[in-house]
Formats: sequence, C-alpha cells, structure tokens
Amino acid sequence: MDKQTVAWIAFGVYLVATAALAIRGMMKTKDLEGFALGKRDMGPAMVGVALAAAVASSATFVINPGFVYANGLSALLHFGVAASAGVSLGLIVMSKGFRRYGTKTRALTLPHWIGARYESGGLRTYFAILNLLLAVTFVVLIIKGSALVMQFTLGMDYVPAVALIVGFVFSYILIGGTYAHVYTNTLQGLMMVIVAIALIGSGLHLLGDGFGALGDKLAAQDPALLDAFRAGSGLFENGWDVLVCPFIIGFALVCQPHILTKSLYLKTDRDVNTYLLVSVLVGTIFAAILVVGLWARVELPNIPTQDAVVSVYIQHAFSDGFAVFISVALLAAGMSTMDGILVGASAIAGNDLFLGALGNKLMGHLPQAERERRALSASRWVLVAIGVISFFIALDPPKLVGLFGQMGIYGLVAASLAPLVLGIFVKDVRRLDATLAAVIGPLVHFVHYGVVTLGGGAINPAVTATEGIVAAFVVLGGLTVFRHIRGNNNEAAVETAGGE
Repeated sequence: MDKQTVAWIAFGVYLVATAALAIRGMMKTKDLEGFALGKRDMGPAMVGVALAAAVASSATFVINPGFVYANGLSALLHFGVAASAGVSLGLIVMSKGFRRYGTKTRALTLPHWIGARYESGGLRTYFAILNLLLAVTFVVLIIKGSALVMQFTLGMDYVPAVALIVGFVFSYILIGGTYAHVYTNTLQGLMMVIVAIALIGSGLHLLGDGFGALGDKLAAQDPALLDAFRAGSGLFENGWDVLVCPFIIGFALVCQPHILTKSLYLKTDRDVNTYLLVSVLVGTIFAAILVVGLWARVELPNIPTQDAVVSVYIQHAFSDGFAVFISVALLAAGMSTMDGILVGASAIAGNDLFLGALGNKLMGHLPQAERERRALSASRWVLVAIGVISFFIALDPPKLVGLFGQMGIYGLVAASLAPLVLGIFVKDVRRLDATLAAVIGPLVHFVHYGVVTLGGGAINPAVTATEGIVAAFVVLGGLTVFRHIRGNNNEAAVETAGGE
C-alpha cells in the first residue's frame, strides 16, 4: 500500500470521527444559547484542551515556523516566547472577571458582553460587525495552511483542497455549534500534543553537545539567523518589534471571540482554575513547536516558500506512516481554530445582530421564541456566507498569508482590549469613552499599516496594532481619569458651598 493511500485512509478515519462528534453535538444543540455556549456541562479540562487547540492554529503549526526558518532567533523570540507569554498572562488576568460579569448578564458572545457592560446597543452592533468582517482574514490563513498540508500529504491540487476544507469544517459547525467545536477540538488537541512533542523531538539531535552546535550550523548559512534583532528586516528590527509588541499582542489576542468566551462555558471559578492550568500547559507545548523552523533550516536550507516549510520537513524527518499521522494532525490544528472562529462568528451574527439592535427593528413585533428561532437560522446562513467569501479569497490569497491574517485579527483586538480590560477592572467607565477607544485603536493600526505597505515598505502588523492598543488605552484611560478627577472636584466644590 503506497503512502498516499495510507494518508487517505487516515484522513478518512479522522473525517468520520470528527463527523460523529459533530452529530453528537447537534443532538445537544436545541437553541441559540446551546449553539453559542453549550449548557455549561463540559468539563474544565476538556474546555482547556479545546482552548489551547483553538489558539494554536495553522499559524502556530504550519505558517509561523516558516518565519523562524526565514528569520531565525528573532522570529522564534517574537512568536514562540513573547507572544506565547502574552497569551498565557491575558488568559490568567481576564478569564475570571469576564466569566463573572458574563454569567451575571447572560452574555453569549464578546460583543454581547461589551454591549451589556456599557449598556450600549450601538457598541454591541459595532463589535459584531467588526468581528464578522475581520475574522475572514484569519480563516483564509488557516485554509491556505491546511490546503498546503493536503497538497503534500494527499496529493490534492490546491483548489480541491480548499473546497474540501471549507465544505467539511463549515458543515460540522453548521449543525453542531459549540458542542461540536469543543468535542472535535478535544480530539484535535490531543492529536496536536502528540505531534508537537514528536516535531520538537525530531531535531534535538542537531543540538549535539548543546545549543552552540546548532548555532554553528545556522551561522554557517547566515550569521544573522542568530541575531535577536534583525535591523533592516522590516519585521523583527529591535526589542520593540521582537519582545514588547508581540507580548502586548499576545495578551490582546485573548480578546478574540472564540478565546475569551471559553470561560463562559464553565460553572465556577474553581472550574476556571483547572481550565487555565490545562490550557496554559498545553499551549506552552504548542508554542515550542516553532523550533521546527530551526530544525528545517539546518537540514533543508533551500525550501523556496516559507509557508511550505513544515509540510516539506515532515516528509524529510519521519517515516511514511508517522508522517501521515502528523499531516492529519496538522490539518486538525487548522480546523480546530477555524471551527472556533466560526462558532464565534455564527453566534455573533444570530445573537448580536438578529437579537440586538437590528433584530429589534426587523423582528420587534414577534414573540421572543420566534425571534430566537429565526436568529439561529440567520446565524447559520451568515456562516454559509463567510464560507463562500473565505473560499474565493483563499483561491488567490496574499503572498504572505500569515501577515494578512495577522493584520486583520490584530485590528479586532486593537478595538477590543481597552474596553474589555477597563470594563472588567474599573467600575466607572463611560460608554462614549469606550466607543472612542474602540474606534481609535483599529484606526491607528490600519492607517499606519496601510501607509507603509501601500508605499512599498514592510512593517510588522504587531507593531501597528500595538500602537493602536496604546492609543486606545490612552484615550479610554485618560478620559476615565479626567472624568473621575473632575467629578471629585465638583463634589468638593459642592461640599465647600454647603459648608459656607
């Protein structure tokens, strides 16, 4: 039996297992709340594995090792150390506060939470639209990464591979919602742990007597591969680019709708502790997979396309049988994040558009049960629309799809982080101030990124997004402090006048 036949059999088994879990999820999904959050009856360890799998997508397993291959230590520090540490800290800092307020207000999504916190239907609608628009960029990244793996493993042409990925993942989320997402992500996450350990271990022999041996081999190709900061690279120029910005962005990435809302699946703070422990431990293992970029650079220095580095490396480093398992797990890595994004997007469409301000205008005369039924139906049609749009963009994606995906999703978190953090930890934050911050953050990011790239230059989107995040915090934090000081002064003046 040849390798490609074995690959198709293994992939077929994976498809059947995933479909079975999706059908189980469908049987437990009866309404929009069940579609968006489940019934809070899933174990915290399961949700923790699902979260880690959702965070570590094709970007971690397929795309980002290519940046390490091309740029060396600077990219490893950027993605594998600083960004990973930021994600872990963001989860620890925000999960409990977000869950408590979300449970209190019965929020189903991140836009719903923000709308409830600031008592603003407009903010809820704004974040719903922003999430739906910008989620597409990261979905395209995942589709391309997964399609590349399918090309190398299953011998498929690119277009049929894209069609299969979009058709399969969108279908099982369409029917099963959050239950399908968590059940399949748990399976996918366990596969990804095995593969991550195998990929990390595959190059340990290159260390010889220590890291110096690996460094010598890299330096023989290009001494700049050992530089923590690469002046002139456009992406990893200095400590700000390599350490500060990715840490801030990693922290902010927790604000994606398919990540922070995982805490709403849980019943108690004790469950959150278990969930955080599992997700951070598994996430750290996944982050370490970026060293594969260095392994591949030493052993295969002439791979022409950086997005194909991992796909080529696994064919070189492993036996045919295990390479097939790894390839299927890499597909699972992409699908595990994509299905999380899709659950979030679909729930947002139904809950925050069709049950929010827009729904009040279109269906305000209908009974609540009928509105919820129509909202669930609408959320699924929006999912279909996202699938069609993503499919056509993925047919001819940008050259460096990793930067394209980052550009879009970073704009989303530049809008979300300041309103979420201050909304969790500061009592008196005004709706208007939060709205200004939510607009200024992504505006700074997209304008700066667009000016540089349209002018023919290169800039790390983490840098422009960090500028947007800082601007949003300055606006929201500054206005909050100003109003607090002015309020105290007014109270003091009243007390003085009363005393006189």
